[in-house]
Amino acid sequence: MADTLDLPSDNPIFNISYYLRDVAALYPYRRAVVYPAARDKDGRVAYTHLTFQQLDQESDRTAYGLTSTGITRGTRTILMVRPSIDFFILTFALFKVGAIPVMVDPGMGVGRMLQCLKESDPEAFIGIPPAHVLRTFCPKYFSTVKTWITVGRRWFWSGHSLESIRQLPYKPFPTAETRKNDTAAILFTTGSTGPAKGAIYSHETFDAQIRYIKSYFDFSADEIDLPTFPLFALFDPALGITAVIPDMDPTKPALVNPEKIVEAIINQGVTNMFASPALLNQVGRYGKENRLKLPSLKRVVSAGAPVSPANIEQFSLMLNNNAQIYTPYGATEAVPIIAIGSREILSETVELSEKGYGICVGRPITGLEIRIITISDDPIDEWSADLVVESGEIGEITVKGELVSKKYYNRPEADAAAKIFEKNQVWHRMGDLGWQDNKGRIWFCGRKSHRVVTQNGTLFTIPCEAIFNGHPNVFRSALVGIGNPLQQNPVVCIELEHGKKRMPKKKLKKELIQLGKSSMLTETIDTILFHKAFPVDIRHNSKIFREKLAIWAEKRLK
Repeated sequence: MADTLDLPSDNPIFNISYYLRDVAALYPYRRAVVYPAARDKDGRVAYTHLTFQQLDQESDRTAYGLTSTGITRGTRTILMVRPSIDFFILTFALFKVGAIPVMVDPGMGVGRMLQCLKESDPEAFIGIPPAHVLRTFCPKYFSTVKTWITVGRRWFWSGHSLESIRQLPYKPFPTAETRKNDTAAILFTTGSTGPAKGAIYSHETFDAQIRYIKSYFDFSADEIDLPTFPLFALFDPALGITAVIPDMDPTKPALVNPEKIVEAIINQGVTNMFASPALLNQVGRYGKENRLKLPSLKRVVSAGAPVSPANIEQFSLMLNNNAQIYTPYGATEAVPIIAIGSREILSETVELSEKGYGICVGRPITGLEIRIITISDDPIDEWSADLVVESGEIGEITVKGELVSKKYYNRPEADAAAKIFEKNQVWHRMGDLGWQDNKGRIWFCGRKSHRVVTQNGTLFTIPCEAIFNGHPNVFRSALVGIGNPLQQNPVVCIELEHGKKRMPKKKLKKELIQLGKSSMLTETIDTILFHKAFPVDIRHNSKIFREKLAIWAEKRLK
């Protein structure tokens, strides 16, 4: 991409939609968004698309329409639209208006999603018909909403339709002159290890993300992306990259039809793909079974949960030698902050991970400061160098930089727990534990809230579980603590490999105990429990709900 797309860092006016305007001027006829609209009588996919010029103009038309309904600068607007061309048009229209889109992952479940939406104090609601059905039957969660817009057919409810508000004929929309610290969006965390919280993204946050992503992954102007996570798709128009919307339910990546993903990659010559670990596993297994090759792919980006080396190795069989799988690390509040490629993982770090060193997530991305600080559950008001642990010691991962969100929406207690102030800058506490090696790499050792404090010391989930995961009959393990929070009894829960011939559980338990005794990390663990299927998050099917397992384990041992 040309350097002319980068906003000057000293520019007092920031609006993320400027990127689309500039890309449309440079590449007006290049495809911006490609959507699988239908299939013909032979099952072939028929695609529709918008060019960058069309996307810019359509978002201008829609921006005029939004203002006519009362959605203006600062209006908090729930956006519940499936990945589609309209999703891109509406998001950039909201940015141009200076409104604040509120985005919640529907994969977290209806109850939690409704609570998040209510918490955001929404003033407008834009959604597809099923979303309006939900708000009609649960009105108490939307009592502050004054403007309703339906994307699609409006049924028995009041409000506007997207089709009716589009401004014709076309004329350029005067983009709101938002400042870099103005709120651009509210993005809710998934809440997989605690209450979901609305991270406030400023226009500066988005701007920094785009620049860091472009720099680290070295995207060229002719890239074609297959973003299987909707929010990551929004970076594509700003980067000048063609986004191909996949034919899948984005809330259930573990149930994706791998044939449709492979079909899109081959049909469109996809060069980059974002995939959760669950989707990566599904498509990788399908590719391995059918001996497929995907020569157009230059890189695959997998994030959202730890990615196992076996998963990486399996998918790599479909890639050319010069292609890589990257596993960037971050959170809704700060992403991406650390990254590593599959070559380094498979050639260097995998053997250490299997021995209990943790999962290597890579080196800090240039421009960001990462520090490992002393483990504490207490708020920390001000930054101090004394917080930083010695090299090689496990502590909490913290980050400071432009792409770090500075606060949550209406959550002062969460701000106190997760933010540390250093003059006019903010360090974000990731809530994850890890250590840094002598090569500058960060090793992830699990969530802070999942550590098990015993009378013999503190045990960390990822290193301990790696020891038991080495047994051929184990699909995955989970370390939990039960009893007194300051003197817990460690328990390892085991989910067995599915479809394999299993040895008697009594014999297997004996082998697992012996396996644990072979490592200094796990030698004090004497309790093994077998669980049929771990409770995991809907989105990634990889994040284990250890809190639920701990309750289950305690009941089993009574």
